[in-house]
Amino acid sequence: MSKKLFIFTSIFILFYLFIKDDVFEDKTISIGTSIPNTGIIKSWGEAVYSGANAYFSYANENNIIKNKKINFLVYDDKYEPELTYENTQKLIYKDKVFALFGFVGTPTVKRVLPILYDENIPFFSSFTGASFLRDEKNKNFINFRSSYEQEIETLINYLNSIKKLNKIAVFYQNDDYGEEGYISLINSLKQKNLKLIAEGSYKRNTLSINHAFNEIEDAKPEVIFMIGAYKTNSLFIKKAKENENLKDAIFCTISFGDANSIVKELENLNSNTKNIIFSQVVPSYTNKNLPVVIEYQELMKKYYPNNELGFLSFEAFLSSKILVNAISRIKGEITRSKFLYMLKTTPTNLLEGIPLAYNQTQLLNKTYLFEYKNNEFIEIEK
Repeated sequence: MSKKLFIFTSIFILFYLFIKDDVFEDKTISIGTSIPNTGIIKSWGEAVYSGANAYFSYANENNIIKNKKINFLVYDDKYEPELTYENTQKLIYKDKVFALFGFVGTPTVKRVLPILYDENIPFFSSFTGASFLRDEKNKNFINFRSSYEQEIETLINYLNSIKKLNKIAVFYQNDDYGEEGYISLINSLKQKNLKLIAEGSYKRNTLSINHAFNEIEDAKPEVIFMIGAYKTNSLFIKKAKENENLKDAIFCTISFGDANSIVKELENLNSNTKNIIFSQVVPSYTNKNLPVVIEYQELMKKYYPNNELGFLSFEAFLSSKILVNAISRIKGEITRSKFLYMLKTTPTNLLEGIPLAYNQTQLLNKTYLFEYKNNEFIEIEK
C-alpha cells in the first residue's frame, strides 16, 4: 500500500510541476523589480534602472529575443522591507511577471523570501551578497555577484597579509544587511586569529552615527569596515577624518556601500577620499581594455546620456545582458525552468573580458579592490 502511495504521490508532484511551469506565449516578457527610487539610497535605484534598462532597450530595438520584447516593471520600495513585500505581491499576482530581477538590499530581499519559496519564481541578480541567497537547495535563486563573505575575505587578506594591519573595528547598519557583513567579518578575522577591537551600529535609513562613532573612537583602530549605506558611511568618514584618533585610519567599504555615491558625498561634504578602499564585484567601468565596458559606455550614452557611469549601473547592465541572452537561447516554448537552466549555463565568454562560471548559485566569483585617486578609481594589486 505504501509503495502505491509513493508512486501516486510522485506522479502528482511531477504533474503539478508540469502544470506550474507555465508557458509564456505573449510577445512581451515582463521582468519585475523593486528598488529604492526615492529615499536615502535612491541613487541605487537610479543606477540599477538605467544600467539594466539600457540593455533591455537595446535588446528590444534589435530584436535579440526572437520577436519578443522585455517589459521592465519597476516599483519603488524606498529601501523599506514592507514596501518590497507589497511590490513583490503586485509583480507576481497582479502583473504576472515572468521573473524577478535586480532587487536591492538584504533586509528587503529577506522580507520577500516566503513569497519566493511559495511561488518558486526565478529570482535573478539581486544586489546583495547575503548568504541566505546562496543555498544551492533554492534552485530558483541565481546570483550574478560575489557574496559579502568573499568581498570581506579579500579585504582582510589584503589588509592583514599585505598591509600587516590588525587593529580592526566595524561600523555597520543595524539590520540583516549589517548582520551579514558583521558575521562575515568576524569569521574572516577568526581565520587570521584576530578579533574586533571596537564596533558601532546605526539604524537603517537614518544618519544617526554619533553613538557608533563614540564606541569606535577611543579604540584607535587602524582599519574601520563600513557595512552601511553611502550617505551614512560618508558622514562617518568625514567626521573620522576630523578626529585625532581616527584621521589616519583606513576605511573599507563593500560593494553595497556604493563607491561612486560615497565619493560624490565626500566631495559635497568638503572631505577627501584618502585612505578609503572600495571593494567591488565587477571590474572598473572605465577599463576600455574590456570590450564589454565599451559596449556599456556606448549604450549608456545612447539611452541615458545624462546619467553618470558607475559600478552599480555597470553591474546592472552586465546582469541584464545575461538575462536577455538566457531567454534568447531558449528553444521552443518559453518557460521558467528553461530560463533558469539557460542562466546556469551562460556562455563563459558572454561578457567579453569578464569570465563567468556558475558556482554556488552565482556567475561571478571574483572581487576587486579600488582606491580613488586623481578623479578615478585605481585597482589595487593584491
